[in-house]
Amino acid sequence: MNNFTSPFSFTLPTKIVYGPGCLKSLSDEMKTFGGKRPIIVTDKGVRNAGILDKVTSILDKDGIKYIVYDGVEANPKDVNAEEGARIAREFSSDSIIAVGGGSPIDCAKSVGVLLAHNADKIKKYEGKTAATEPLPLLITIPTTSGTGSELTFSSVITDTANNYKMTVKSQYTAAKVAICDPELTLSLPSHITASTGMDALTHAIEAYTATCAEPISDAVALYAVELIYNNLLTAVNEGSNLEARSAMLLGSMLAGIAFSHSDVASVHCVAESLGGVYDLPHGVCNAIFLPYVMDYNMSFCLERYARIAKAMGIEYATIEDGAKKAVNAVKKLAVDVKLPLFSSLSVNQSDFEMLAEMSVKNISTESNPRPMSKKDYMAVIENAFEGNL
Repeated sequence: MNNFTSPFSFTLPTKIVYGPGCLKSLSDEMKTFGGKRPIIVTDKGVRNAGILDKVTSILDKDGIKYIVYDGVEANPKDVNAEEGARIAREFSSDSIIAVGGGSPIDCAKSVGVLLAHNADKIKKYEGKTAATEPLPLLITIPTTSGTGSELTFSSVITDTANNYKMTVKSQYTAAKVAICDPELTLSLPSHITASTGMDALTHAIEAYTATCAEPISDAVALYAVELIYNNLLTAVNEGSNLEARSAMLLGSMLAGIAFSHSDVASVHCVAESLGGVYDLPHGVCNAIFLPYVMDYNMSFCLERYARIAKAMGIEYATIEDGAKKAVNAVKKLAVDVKLPLFSSLSVNQSDFEMLAEMSVKNISTESNPRPMSKKDYMAVIENAFEGNL
């Protein structure tokens, strides 16, 4: 897959502020970029964890007026973004602060799209070219180490009328500032740490093996694999371990940068289908399918999978051996962090064909290193359900 003469461009429009305790820089960043009346987009979990209070206390201390929308659901819905935009308009918000995991951050991006276009419905902006106006100031504050959404161009939103996940994406949908404070992840429950961590690992692996991968995304993706694979289990078992939490947040950030400048591929296509229909956690769905899609792609990715094994710290005798060990290591990690098996979920096997049909229509199928048909998706889904690797 190496082709060093292939042209590419790389843009990272988001200022990154990273480090334990860096949340305290929020007011300074607001002032630097002219934000005066933000809407804070978040969810009930962030509020209940006390993290929202940490954010608002900083704004209160510096006299910054704000309004809170905490109605974002897991797998954020179009109606969440539309309600957030309505509240922002009523408050005359000039900026957005997203606090939480991928759901609040993705929702906040779509709120920004609606505000920028003076629109009421987000469906109109599905795809890679429909959002054409710069967003109001958007500051993202991640509280999980998973989606990398704080640094990506994408907003994944559930279309409630059609029951599927759509992507709103353009050069304008990235945050202006990402404040990445590992201390905010210390209270994350172990099962969410596990699922979001596997989401981040999927981002890194798919970014590295996608057909549109390029040298910069390759470099950050491999380091992301190293950080995530070697720290996820510790973060799950020792939630107060700041070193592991910091490594996970860095890995998630790097994985987000990687897939933003490459792409995800068939793991995400089928995971988004399953998660959209059954409203399941995105990271759980990715963890279910990652080893099986990797196995399907094996013959097209031997060298790259071996490099992934090396990044994981796994020794191997041959490239083929390394590639197989990488796939097995991914499967074992999902088990070690106690994520559920596909067969344990309340999913109807009669829906498999529908899920395969939805998956093959996902635009990121084109980025999968090995061409994939509906029949191929069916095989992956069935193998994942039966545990055949």
